[in-house]
Amino acid sequence: MTALGLYIHIPWCPTRCIYCDFNTYIEANQSLKERYHVALLKEIRETGIATGHPPLNTIFLGGGTPTTLNPNQMLEIIDTVAESFTLHAEAEITTESNPATLSLDYLRAIRRGGINRLSMGVQSFRQEELSLLSRLHDVPTVHHAVEWARQAEFDNLSLDLIFNLPYQTLSQWEYNLQQAINLNPDHLSIYSLILEAGTPMQRQVTQGQLPQPDDDVSADMYEATMTMLAESGFEQYEISNWAKRDIGNASFQPASVRRTEVSTPKLASAHNLIYWRNQSYLGLGAGAFGTYNQVRRANLKRPHDYIKRIETGTGLGMAQDEKTVEAIDRPTAMMEHIMLGLRLTKEGVSATEFETRFEVNLADHYQTAIDYGRSNGLLEWIEAGDDQRLRLTPSGYLLANRVIVQFIE
Repeated sequence: MTALGLYIHIPWCPTRCIYCDFNTYIEANQSLKERYHVALLKEIRETGIATGHPPLNTIFLGGGTPTTLNPNQMLEIIDTVAESFTLHAEAEITTESNPATLSLDYLRAIRRGGINRLSMGVQSFRQEELSLLSRLHDVPTVHHAVEWARQAEFDNLSLDLIFNLPYQTLSQWEYNLQQAINLNPDHLSIYSLILEAGTPMQRQVTQGQLPQPDDDVSADMYEATMTMLAESGFEQYEISNWAKRDIGNASFQPASVRRTEVSTPKLASAHNLIYWRNQSYLGLGAGAFGTYNQVRRANLKRPHDYIKRIETGTGLGMAQDEKTVEAIDRPTAMMEHIMLGLRLTKEGVSATEFETRFEVNLADHYQTAIDYGRSNGLLEWIEAGDDQRLRLTPSGYLLANRVIVQFIE
């Protein structure tokens, strides 16, 4: 079955984190939230009809903070999707969450309602860092939330962390990482801090109120992450993502050793793999992006504008921002396939799949870029059965952008 994912955007947040540039809004009045919920349900139904109720492999509720919704709203969204699409029996259904918005009763309710993967935005286990980032929760709340998630029978739990924060030392980052490991999650998403334009943190750094992130420190932290997680039973399957090693995987080797296996861990994020494999996904809700039938589109960002459009519109793309609609031509699709696929540290880019999809030979078409990567020890060819795959070497993980830019024509 061809993978198709559905992303649903919930824009509400209890607070605004100083590093965040997502399409989020401090929780609105109840009337606006209710109107948004009704509009979102309508968009789900209309999109299902317009696309012919296609098979759906994943649902991902992101934001914002989806867990600001009450359980009934959350499950009404899932039920509406199930009625409007052909939902795979084993579909991965994920919600993002803030630990401070969770309770045992809440988690039990959404788990019984079909949500089977929980992605929790922890970011740090040091209170001074949480305060710096304007996070709503404290450290004990994280421990409670993880315990409640397990009691609610979530067996696919992911934690998000950020490293290279202002004033953060290598040992402090290693402490954060060890605390996360100790909680025994099934998956970890770990990102270096990016100063996004227009965010309060970016302004504070520009004005000298906070120190500029250090690339060398970031590299040290990333290398420590790879080592610690490999030693703790996690497999890195994407530049910023690790999943618990599959039981019985005898082929495991430490991150410092060149590996030739290409299988992706079972607990890898199925929804995000759709992105990285350059497959189709629908995006619903205010500001949501999607790529379907080789057309990329995004919805209007402001909830008021989105609601108004939904209330009067019909069909696929009923709330789209016309300025964002883009027919993806072949050169763009090829470049994006490389750019996304090289993020997959185990799979990389299949030469066979690339030739089948684009009718050109990967090695010949991108010979100069591939030669650059291989000569600098950043790319490698590996054999995978009858296929060849191009992927980053461990040295290339830190310099992925330098490699990828070589493929841009």
